[in-house]
Amino acid sequence: MRRVHRTQSIRGAGWGVPVLCTEEIVVRRILPVLTVAALAVTLAGCAGTAEPDATSTANADECAVSGSSSEAVTASSDFGTLPTVSFDAPLEPEVTERTLVTQGDGDPAPHGAVATIDYSFYNGRSGEVIESTDYTDGQQAVFVLGDQLLAGLRKTIECTPVGSRVIGVAPAADAFGDEGLSDYGIEAGDPLVFVVDLLAAETRAWGEPQDAPDGFPTVELDDDGRPTVTMPDGFETPKTSESAVLIQGDGRAVEETDQVYIQYQGLDAATGEIFDETWDDGNPYSGSASGFITGFTDALVGQKVGSQFIVVIPPAEGYGEASDDNTNELAGKTLVFVVDLLGAVPTV
Repeated sequence: MRRVHRTQSIRGAGWGVPVLCTEEIVVRRILPVLTVAALAVTLAGCAGTAEPDATSTANADECAVSGSSSEAVTASSDFGTLPTVSFDAPLEPEVTERTLVTQGDGDPAPHGAVATIDYSFYNGRSGEVIESTDYTDGQQAVFVLGDQLLAGLRKTIECTPVGSRVIGVAPAADAFGDEGLSDYGIEAGDPLVFVVDLLAAETRAWGEPQDAPDGFPTVELDDDGRPTVTMPDGFETPKTSESAVLIQGDGRAVEETDQVYIQYQGLDAATGEIFDETWDDGNPYSGSASGFITGFTDALVGQKVGSQFIVVIPPAEGYGEASDDNTNELAGKTLVFVVDLLGAVPTV
């Protein structure tokens, strides 16, 4: 059966609208567990389905290549507009395949980047459209290209130059496996087809460097943007949180209800010891801007996307003073965070 689609947006079913997920994550001590709603809960990490076989699971450093299945899909080439998509269903890919429709002039998207995309998403067995963004500025979907993202979608985006329109065709092992997703008409064993416009793939803050006020910790960045923080001699703990912009980004200002995408490093101000960070595994964190400790949220809200900032948080705006009733390992400690703000998505 040959399907030709002039894609309709069903954004209301919504990728990009955060809801609480019941899955527990213990590693991120300052962060609650939030993901995106509906279909994206499964795509972005609150689900796991089939065991992929060895032939369809690529190393994060490998790139999916073009093949007979992805080349069997055609899509109109106007980047940033709703695509017209055509293919003969069913498709039967053995591995995820990736074919460029138009090639952008940006850098290839690496594993761990925060990707901003418009997309159209199809069932490769039936040819039916499943979901699409509406290709309106400011309404794109945002995902971390990490191991929690649906493998077929991640492999479609990774290695693709920013500014490209790309087709991806994924086997069930890189999709919803032997369980399917019945609410979206995806049966066990169904392949998926993605048509993606890649607008951005960010791994670090960008913009104009700024000087921190006197007395602040100093921050040096390595080639990958990972910070090294040095505490000044005789550092005095502030009574309230203090923050400073180190790199001024040019994106939208964060609102308290936004879903944010960040790289961060947290240190004990007294010892300089790192107690938590995202740079260690290369996967940025996503969550609600209002879901952090008070000092962190206060410093984050109002920052512009693309910025890097540093914040010093005393116990009163962090984890409180240590006591018999408060045995959190960070209680009583003044905390220092360096944060790269890579994305922010409105949720209301």
